Amino acid sequence: MTNLKILAISGSLRAASHNTFLLRAAQKVNPGGLDIEIYDSLRDIPPYDLDLDTPQDRPPIVRDLRRRISEADGLLIATPEFNYSIPGTLKNAIDWVSTDWTKTEGLPLLHKPIAIMGAAPTNFGSVRAQLALRQVFLWTHSDVVVKPEVIAFRSGERFDADGNLLDDATADLVAALLTALKEKILR
Repeated sequence: MTNLKILAISGSLRAASHNTFLLRAAQKVNPGGLDIEIYDSLRDIPPYDLDLDTPQDRPPIVRDLRRRISEADGLLIATPEFNYSIPGTLKNAIDWVSTDWTKTEGLPLLHKPIAIMGAAPTNFGSVRAQLALRQVFLWTHSDVVVKPEVIAFRSGERFDADGNLLDDATADLVAALLTALKEKILR
C-alpha cells in the first residue's frame, strides 16, 4: 500500500514559527503510512479577489494550491492565534480554495479530512484560533478531526533554538492526531 499524502500548512509566515516547527515535529513523529509535505508558499498568495476566482483567471500560485489540496488525501494545519482568531493569510488561502463559482472543477475542501493543531506563546495557546478555523471548515463541509486537540500553549518553552520539539507530551499528542487523521482518511 502506498502512503497517504498529507499537505501540511502553517498559518504563520515567520521564519522561526512555532507552528512550522510543529509541522516539522509531525514529520518526525509520523506514525507511519503518511507522506507529510509542508506547503511553503502561503506568503505568495495574493488577497482573495472574486473577479479573478475562475479557473482561467486565478493566479498560478492559487491554482497550484487548489491542485495540491485536491491531490492530497488529507490536510494538517498548524495555526497561530491573532486577535482571538486565525491569521488573515491562512483565511485568505482558504477563501481561494473554498469556491467553485463555475460549477466545473469541484471544491478542494469538500469532505477533505483535516487535522488542526496550533502553537502560541500565551497560556491559552491557539484555542480560539482553532475554534475559529473549525467554524470555517463547517462552511466548506470538510471532515475535521475532533480529537485529540493539540494546543501547544507557552510554545516558546516547547522548542529549542533549532526548532526541535522538546516536549514529549506534545509529541505524543501530535502522533495521536496524525493517527486520527489517518483513520479518518481510511474509513
